Amino acid sequence: MRPLLVLDVVGLTPSLLGPRTPNLLRIAAEGFRASLRPVLPALTCPAQSTMLTGLPPREHGVVGNGWYFRELSEVLFWRQSNALVSGEKVWEAGRRRDPKFTCAKLFWWFNMYSTADWAVTPRPVYPADGRKLAGFIYASPADLTLPLYRALGPFPLFQFWGPTAGIRSSDWIAGCARLVMERHRPTLTLVYLPHLDYDLQRFGPDDPRAADAAAAVDAVVGRLADAARGAGAHVIALSEYGITPVAGAVDVNRVLRRAGYLRVHPTPVGELLDAGASRAFAVADHQVAHVYVRAPADRPPVADLLRGTPGVAEVLEGEALRAAGLDHPRSGELVALAAKDRWFSYYYWEDDRRAPDFARTVDIHRKPGYDPAELFLDPRPGTKLRILRRLLRKKLGMRYLMDVIPLDASLVRGSHGRLPDRPEEGPVLLSSSRVGARESLGQAEVPGVILETIFS
Repeated sequence: MRPLLVLDVVGLTPSLLGPRTPNLLRIAAEGFRASLRPVLPALTCPAQSTMLTGLPPREHGVVGNGWYFRELSEVLFWRQSNALVSGEKVWEAGRRRDPKFTCAKLFWWFNMYSTADWAVTPRPVYPADGRKLAGFIYASPADLTLPLYRALGPFPLFQFWGPTAGIRSSDWIAGCARLVMERHRPTLTLVYLPHLDYDLQRFGPDDPRAADAAAAVDAVVGRLADAARGAGAHVIALSEYGITPVAGAVDVNRVLRRAGYLRVHPTPVGELLDAGASRAFAVADHQVAHVYVRAPADRPPVADLLRGTPGVAEVLEGEALRAAGLDHPRSGELVALAAKDRWFSYYYWEDDRRAPDFARTVDIHRKPGYDPAELFLDPRPGTKLRILRRLLRKKLGMRYLMDVIPLDASLVRGSHGRLPDRPEEGPVLLSSSRVGARESLGQAEVPGVILETIFS
């Protein structure tokens, strides 16, 4: 077996490769480059699950970054238990071929309680007094935790997501990967590098800052690739999806509310989505929305309503859901796809004064949908002054940032989730090995390429 380092360079597309990404281009020059055909929806959790199992969402069950848990009447995003992913994982298949096969899974999703030999993932601690201790991780085995803290310091969660997200988090993850590779020599090392995701969503893939982001993550890739080469390992860099320019959002839940399908629960801290009482509501996830319709009789009118909504390109149901590989019990009865230049907001309130208190915070778990506005600071006057006052008064670095996230969906300039119109807009795979070389492959073929590269 020859060791292999697999880098998930989120948002990387062929159009971003060029003079400012020499390290990524070197990987391809040593082996091959192929376009990747993504699964639908082209989102982090479904894509990663397919690339680790070779299965479509209908079989591994990960139909989005979050979904409606019908038995709980709750929408839950960004769960971490690997038990949510069905199917044999690539490292399990590797072990069947050779019991000495080992795997380190570093910051890929569903990274708790898996059968990987080493795992590291963000895991903030929430004390009873309301604080958020952001710098903590979950590591397995547990004795991996202290060496990482000693070598790298606390995990920079506020640079992993939110208005200050940037290269520091990818640098920390790369440092974690180097330490694990040096000390444990895994056969397969899976590393998640999120940096490109941030500015491509903030500013769009055509903005000059996108090229700056590509150059920054390329430098991180170069250091990791050199460490892998020094250990005699091959390197694969791949991506989950491409990000395309957008010019506005579709407030799909407001459409459903105005038509009488969506219910809210009024509270002293704003209106909350009452999913269990709603006849229909949407779990918005970038350019894809799972629409849960309680009564079969409501499905045709809800589908017609959505098809007539500007910015909605397609509504899948029945046979179309099966053809898309999304006919799974976790999916909505309908799945809406946005137009190429649009995305779906989760907003369901009609008046911003009634928005829930978490709407203006970075809170990926309580929001019943994905919120890319969390990448921005509220441009309203006084926001930065409020932050400064709280930092001085309450050491806010360890607390939630309240009232600093805008409720303006028009700020977002890049999104994903649809299937790309052209390969240049979609994900890509670069390999330092010629094993499995081809011009194009599907994400379901990635486990085979990984194992073939290791065992060739």
